[in-house]
Amino acid sequence: MRSIWNGAISFGLVSIPIKLVNATENHSISFRQIHKEDGGRIRYRKVCELDGKELTAADIGKGYEEAGGSIIPITDEDLAALPLPTAKTIEIVAFVPADSIDPLQMDAAYYLSASGVPAAKPYILLREALKRSKKVAIAKFALRGRERLGMLRVVDDVIAMHGLLWPDEIRAPEGVAPEAEVTVRDVELDLADALMDTLGTVELDSLHDDYREAVEEMIAAKAEGAPAPEHAPAEAGGGKVIDLMAALENSVRAAKQARGDESEVAEVTELPKKTAAKKTTPAKKTAAKKTTAKKTPTKKTAPTRTKRSSA
Repeated sequence: MRSIWNGAISFGLVSIPIKLVNATENHSISFRQIHKEDGGRIRYRKVCELDGKELTAADIGKGYEEAGGSIIPITDEDLAALPLPTAKTIEIVAFVPADSIDPLQMDAAYYLSASGVPAAKPYILLREALKRSKKVAIAKFALRGRERLGMLRVVDDVIAMHGLLWPDEIRAPEGVAPEAEVTVRDVELDLADALMDTLGTVELDSLHDDYREAVEEMIAAKAEGAPAPEHAPAEAGGGKVIDLMAALENSVRAAKQARGDESEVAEVTELPKKTAAKKTTPAKKTAAKKTTAKKTPTKKTAPTRTKRSSA
């Protein structure tokens, strides 16, 4: 893998020469813009809006646009004069428990490779120290002209670094949660738990991008002049849930059938809406244990329901 940055890890007074390589790659299929009439490529030209001249890369510089629209030119010399102690150093500033890092802060991922034979021992020392402490290292580094925050952890026998967003780059989730007052009953949580247990776990390596594969098949067919392969239409989703209990029960049943488990799924029978909340609590617990919907009520419960309806 080609390195994108060379520098060193600063670990106290220990310096570890390293190379930074990308840990991920993008498999998305990209498209070009074309002229529908003749299939010609649509290209963009960089033109100065003042004199209308087309510019080359050597003619283009940087500028900061103020709120009023005026541009302040910024040169490479201006940026080079700024203090950037982490320009060639990944400076470890702390070691913290891994669960103290909010996944919302996670950004791009990199592998850190020891650069040269002398770097092997301090590299392994840091790797083993991270393993034994069960912590991650928080570091500051500079990449592509700006200082960034990073998290170092061990993946197999390699030190990996995740770029982290700065804390002030994480938005507060204001106005995102539902504002309506909703009560979730224990019986609904029980069914949700049953659905989670039925779905079970999954090997992430077994998951793949179905849409990308379909696009690749379509492109290959068009390249050969063959008709595009037909695919079954996707099931409509995202509709309004009218009966949450029924939806949960059906989801558990479908998940069990998909896993080859034909065992009976517990069903929940709703009580009349007029039933008082305090007196329905034991009834709900009894309903959650039912295995069939057709169960004749006992003689004791019949007069009780009659009294409630007359009230």
